[in-house]
Amino acid sequence: MFISPMLLHKTDQPFDSVDYITELKLDGIRLIYSVDDAGKVRLYSRHKNEITSKFPELHNLYIPPGTVLDGELIVSDERGKPDFEAVMSRFMSSKDKTPVTFVAFDVIQRKGEKITNMPLLERKEVLADIVTEDTSLIAKTQFIEGNGEAYFDAIKEQALEGIVLKHKNSRYEVGKRSNSWLKVINYQYLDVYVVGYRKKPKDFGLLLAFEDGRYAGVMELGVPVLVRTQVYAKPVIREEKDFKFIEPMGCRVKYRNLTKEGLLRLPSFVELI
Repeated sequence: MFISPMLLHKTDQPFDSVDYITELKLDGIRLIYSVDDAGKVRLYSRHKNEITSKFPELHNLYIPPGTVLDGELIVSDERGKPDFEAVMSRFMSSKDKTPVTFVAFDVIQRKGEKITNMPLLERKEVLADIVTEDTSLIAKTQFIEGNGEAYFDAIKEQALEGIVLKHKNSRYEVGKRSNSWLKVINYQYLDVYVVGYRKKPKDFGLLLAFEDGRYAGVMELGVPVLVRTQVYAKPVIREEKDFKFIEPMGCRVKYRNLTKEGLLRLPSFVELI
């Protein structure tokens, strides 16, 4: 059974509060792990796509019938860090057999009954009873109480994606984006150049280049209308099938990390410089 997951709001800064727990934000694929009353396992992405057949190794994890878990599907690199490109490669290719781990962080249903009105810390206790031992296939998200600022400093030193701050008494709000769960992303910042844009307005994207002229990726996020207008007003110096090129404009962006190809992952506009 699919249950639409609870989503997080963003906050720019971590904080310390005894009313919140702090977890590592895992860089993977959101996964709803469902076991019906007959013991049949079904796996769903956050958008209700059934992906059970893609991960046969997760079909026999001995999760009790009538259980629905929420968590993240990850692939760990050689340093033990979540590798987003690797998990997406596994997701997209039937030939890719890279080992995956389902890391559960919440319980939506137990013994066929929803427990969404139960406070978060009580649901965590239920999760510990269901996933009694962490293995290479299934594990529980570890958390600490409070200490969001120190935790965030630690993940920055390790170049991890970010943290999640959750109110201890939060209910599980099915299908809603809630202020009870907050994510703090460990963004990186860089000065680059806008060197062109996609021709089709409905397929908006600004072409980016590093200071040495190398292609840096396409920016689709956070670009104000005024900045788009400034870019489109620039004289076009050449065209290709899908792109128009302009004289470079300096731009500061924030991004998640560099991909294995050396491109900016999810670059987002900060300001023109």
